[in-house]
Amino acid sequence: MFEKALMSFKVFSVGDAKKAFPNFDTKRLVEWQERGYIKKLINKWYLFSQVPKSEFLLYRISNCLHHPSYISLESALSFYNLIPEAVYSQQAVSTRKTISYETVVGNFNYKAIKPGHFFGYQILHQEGLPILMAEIEKSIIDYFYFNSKLQTSENIEALRLNIPELQAKLDWEKLSKYSDLINSDTLKKRLRLLKKLVINAHTR
Repeated sequence: MFEKALMSFKVFSVGDAKKAFPNFDTKRLVEWQERGYIKKLINKWYLFSQVPKSEFLLYRISNCLHHPSYISLESALSFYNLIPEAVYSQQAVSTRKTISYETVVGNFNYKAIKPGHFFGYQILHQEGLPILMAEIEKSIIDYFYFNSKLQTSENIEALRLNIPELQAKLDWEKLSKYSDLINSDTLKKRLRLLKKLVINAHTR
């Protein structure tokens, strides 16, 4: 009965369990871990062992473990095929503190942002569950905001960004609007270098 009620969640919390079953005894969770039915992710968060690992599942777990948060930075850039490297830990931003979690299914890292900077994400749905994912423009904003090494055109070139993909999909007007909302001169300088690189790419 428990599994039937919560399996659709993929990942569930003690709060989810008690909401579905008000008299739920949390000692059962320890018992089910020992039997291999569930896996503990972090305190109060669990995953059904039979759920297959996938990128979607990792995105879902990331959203749940540190709420509110959305997938961004290298994870979102990889999702949009903007960087060549595989991302081996989930990167997200949150209005809560900067923190990292090591779990049985992978590592989850969160960068703290101001509440006023928590925007520019979309809600994707898969298997009936929502995933909060940064838009292309906001994933770039977040990455360039936090990456202090992006001081020159050469630094940005070294990222080996997928220029054709940026040329096809990036909304420069939206990027500029989001940049104005962040209101950082350093960020705007980095984005100008990016725009110059992308626009002049055909001349190289």
